[in-house]
Amino acid sequence: MTETRFPRVVSLACHDLRTPLATIYGFARTLTRAGDLDERTQRFLTMIEQASEQMTGLLDELAVAARIEAGRWEPVLREVDTVELASSDDERVLAEGSGAPIEVEAESVSRALESLAIAAVRHGPVDEATWRVDGRRFELSPVTAAAAPVVTGETVRDLGSLVARVVIESSGGTLELDGETLRVTL
Repeated sequence: MTETRFPRVVSLACHDLRTPLATIYGFARTLTRAGDLDERTQRFLTMIEQASEQMTGLLDELAVAARIEAGRWEPVLREVDTVELASSDDERVLAEGSGAPIEVEAESVSRALESLAIAAVRHGPVDEATWRVDGRRFELSPVTAAAAPVVTGETVRDLGSLVARVVIESSGGTLELDGETLRVTL
């Protein structure tokens, strides 16, 4: 397979995997809402729903990376505040500071920032990571010595952080590690 065809194959695989994954998620959700389930069954169905959502996110990240690598990424730009970009529903990821409006592919960049923070937590290991936002500059800490090569993509162990780097750099941004702080500029 040629190098130029591989990103297309990855994009196609991501697309084709979404249908059965949506079926799994949909049936688990339907059964969960049906009620009259014992606690154990309810817990297992909730785990299936959560895993399905996580897999969908991973497929979305992989598809974006494949489109970027193939030169077919057409980001949909919209104006968003940078603190909003760094904010996450994941309780391990904190965001603080003063933001500024920026025009970016908000969904991809927000997911990239979240992925970098989660990689810092997961590979740290630390309990949480904080984005300190100052306009278009973001500083993530702590990024421990153990997590640093994974977060920066030097060590290939985390899909989210690898895709994050590709998205940020394709958006014209930069990443730089300084001690236990990762600096991202958009």
